[in-house]
Amino acid sequence: MEDMNQISQAIVDGKLELAQELVGKAIESGMDAQTIINDYLTVGMAEIGQRFQDRKAFVPNLLMSARAMKGALEVLKPHMSSEVETHIGTVVIGTVKGDLHDIGKNLVASMFEGCGFKVVNLGIDVSSEKFVKAVEEHNADILCLSALLTTTMNYMRNVILELDKAGLRSKVKVMVGGAPVNAAFAAQIGADLYTSNANAAVTGAKQLLSIA
Repeated sequence: MEDMNQISQAIVDGKLELAQELVGKAIESGMDAQTIINDYLTVGMAEIGQRFQDRKAFVPNLLMSARAMKGALEVLKPHMSSEVETHIGTVVIGTVKGDLHDIGKNLVASMFEGCGFKVVNLGIDVSSEKFVKAVEEHNADILCLSALLTTTMNYMRNVILELDKAGLRSKVKVMVGGAPVNAAFAAQIGADLYTSNANAAVTGAKQLLSIA
């Protein structure tokens, strides 16, 4: 292929069909699937994530890029050897019990998926029991808790206490986010990390798992 960076650009631009076409051509030219993921697809997602953080791109841009990334990965799946780990980690994510907000949480989930994580999205109004069960069932590396209300954010503490009771707290990193949440609150309830936006969430998760 003349210019492999076109793949990254297609992700940044959120062009699903173009990304799939370019990835298909790269495979035909003999390029290794993992190289395409590491050197071009994730680079594109990192770029759009940074633009979003810098307020040079917006929610629709981020979602379109994540969609293009997922589409490109679908093209690559048949060409991946069984030894190649297609996911860099497993994330369980949900909005805590009593809270029905999901736009921000879904944006973070899309960003995680686009950057190579396996995502288990539990939705809204999720009980501590359901979070604990999902962490255990999917052997999660990261648990992301979201809350948009001051009245529901304290439920995050319940989830962490239940993880502890189940003997899972040491096995999973807990990240929290949402409008009323901050780093001081995260530290107070025993979470590992607070992040304020989708890009920071992915960057923080990679740091927690010592990736990149």
